[in-house]
Amino acid sequence: MNLAVLHTQVQEYITAHLDEDPTRLALNPPDFPGVSGKEVIAQLAAKQKCQSKLPSWFRTGGIYYPGKINIEQTSSEQTAAYKASITKAAKILDLTGGLGVDSYYFARHIKSLDYCEKDDELCQIATHNFKQLGALNITSHCMDGIEYLQNTQEYYDLIYVDPSRRSDVKGKVFLLSDCEPNVPAQLTAILARTARLMVKTSPLLDLRAGIDELQSVSSIYIVALNNEVKEILWLIEPGKNLIPRIHCVNLKDGDKVEWEFSLEDEQTASPVFAKPGKYLYEPNAAIMKSGAFKLVSSSFNLKKLHEHSHLYTADKLIKFPGRRFLIESVMPYSKKILKGTGIQKANITTRNFPESVQQIRKKMKIKDGGDRYLFFTKGCDNQLLVVSCSKI
Repeated sequence: MNLAVLHTQVQEYITAHLDEDPTRLALNPPDFPGVSGKEVIAQLAAKQKCQSKLPSWFRTGGIYYPGKINIEQTSSEQTAAYKASITKAAKILDLTGGLGVDSYYFARHIKSLDYCEKDDELCQIATHNFKQLGALNITSHCMDGIEYLQNTQEYYDLIYVDPSRRSDVKGKVFLLSDCEPNVPAQLTAILARTARLMVKTSPLLDLRAGIDELQSVSSIYIVALNNEVKEILWLIEPGKNLIPRIHCVNLKDGDKVEWEFSLEDEQTASPVFAKPGKYLYEPNAAIMKSGAFKLVSSSFNLKKLHEHSHLYTADKLIKFPGRRFLIESVMPYSKKILKGTGIQKANITTRNFPESVQQIRKKMKIKDGGDRYLFFTKGCDNQLLVVSCSKI
């Protein structure tokens, strides 16, 4: 960590070139005392990446930016703020602090937070930034979180862990047992120091597998940002033996759409199947990840197009956690019929369909974009269909 990059002249250069390409600037790097041109360009590139993902960091003076990978791996401010909003605690331990975005947002709502990070330079960077951001109730520990836990007698209202999903041997991994730390193997030690544990995992982790590995899971939060699932949060409360509640959350433009259910609800749900009616409904990404495909039908009084299509229909327009479309026409999948419509540009989605979007575009010569939406799917009679819609 070279604090010379925070000198006034260096920061003025970074501010003046925020709209420029760092790769081009690197061809003729700046020259400042005590700091290399490479370091200055790296800070510039990192700050550019934080403009939308970490706007509070971007707007705050004196922030020291870490490497590209650390920024890519960290939570966005929107998801960090959501985590903090569902957390009821006075004292929190963040076992895997990283850049400190989650720690910072937790700390805004609680009395005190202990931050652990085994990467010494990253820990120093986060600690420096906490001070710049005014998060004075965070105590930093530049050490492995599990090691810290084994050597403290502190008891926490909540322990939070975001296991690293990268392995020197396997590359990027998704199973909990392959992550660092290995949370299932450390559960007993962690739960000896807290009443509640929150684990952040990859969106690819299977819900059933996570429940089996983590045990005593009371709630699962599938968090999407702008309809892209970013993370799954697992709340573990020892001894409660609860049927987990699944929260499907989509954050967009400062708004939050949330729908919750239990896996038991999905198991007992009985969907109704029908041909496309007046409106088409497509669940958001968080609900799609949850697998509550039968329950969507019964909960919203919608009919399903096919058991495996996960598209829904009704003749009535309702409020829905996902996209809504007005159905303009329904046609059997046929190159001749589709060509006869004259459609040359459309947004294409496939659901339970034997061909990919790319294959369809190539075969039908349909360009991407426009106001028309084409759903290539399978109907309740197993016929391949093309549903032409406009978005509501």
